[in-house]
Amino acid sequence: MPGIDDSRSFIPLNIAVMTVSDTRTLETDTSGDVLEARLTAAGHRLAARTIVSDDIQMIRNQLLAWIASDEIDIVISTGGTGLTGRDVTPEAFKSVYEKEIDGFSAVFHAVSFAKIGTSTIQSRATAGVAHGKYIFALPGSPGACKDGWDEILVHQLDNRFRPCNFVEILPRLPER
Repeated sequence: MPGIDDSRSFIPLNIAVMTVSDTRTLETDTSGDVLEARLTAAGHRLAARTIVSDDIQMIRNQLLAWIASDEIDIVISTGGTGLTGRDVTPEAFKSVYEKEIDGFSAVFHAVSFAKIGTSTIQSRATAGVAHGKYIFALPGSPGACKDGWDEILVHQLDNRFRPCNFVEILPRLPER
């Protein structure tokens, strides 16, 4: 049965949050607020937070800056994963992936389907590994951020979670 192994000490991670939006500000960024509140409540550190326009090169540049930083372990974005012409977050993320984490999207859609039914097909949530860091792209709604964090990331970003988690292999991601 999956769960937390209390015999292990928690390892806090440095997590950066990027909101992709042409209209949100830090004052109106409820999805970024959800992620910040949840990651800090879980014991992690908010390493950085920003809002980036729905522009593939701007998203890519922010990703590249953050994954190059020794101060950041994980990047989580919210927004820009839909189907409209301005929704380019998955394309930006995939342009920097070394490996895509296909299971993240599959599990996200399973969780989302239980809550919003077939409307989940309008999301292109994605995750991958780039430069020894995990990067996750969630949809822009606060509900999707809650689902992505509460049902997937809170577990996989906790080294105590069994039978396995992302944190255990984080130091090995850069191996060649």
